[in-house]
Amino acid sequence: MLTPLLFSALAIFSSPTASAPTNTICPVLGNAVTPGKSPIVTVKGRQYYICCSGCDKQLLADPSKYLEKDGTPKNAKGEKVAETPKQPDSHKH
Repeated sequence: MLTPLLFSALAIFSSPTASAPTNTICPVLGNAVTPGKSPIVTVKGRQYYICCSGCDKQLLADPSKYLEKDGTPKNAKGEKVAETPKQPDSHKH
């Protein structure tokens, strides 16, 4: 399992032209992210913070489910953080 720091480093070096992440909530689960500390995933040349390393698989598997055509996370409207942190069915913290 990749640690968040290693995962972030891999995401940064794998796509040197990717734009820096600006989201404050995870595009997959809607949980809060911590800029500079949360894992990063690169999708179509753009980086996104995710709440945990398990969200990368979901985001990479089906980006259109979580991202608008312009790359904006679909849950970014108002950037409301989920009141109770969610966990996907496919992984646990």
